Amino acid sequence: MNFYTVVLRKNSGYWVALCLENGIVGQGNNQEDAIKKLKEAIESFEIVYESESNIYKSPISIDELHEFLFVEEKEQDSEQFVRC
Repeated sequence: MNFYTVVLRKNSGYWVALCLENGIVGQGNNQEDAIKKLKEAIESFEIVYESESNIYKSPISIDELHEFLFVEEKEQDSEQFVRC
């Protein structure tokens, strides 16, 4: 059994789960559903990863994590900029 680090956040009424080890995401109406979808996506990815030779995986960078956590703030900032 593999263990993964997951970051959860709510965005536009949905929960998004991000796996830090491979950058795969899952989305759901609640935290549990988002994690379930993430697990399904990771399982699907692992099947493809094991059967294909040109598939790569790597952990997400700090910059990508920062973007994931603060993307909504950036959108709000740009909306405020447009209104000015």
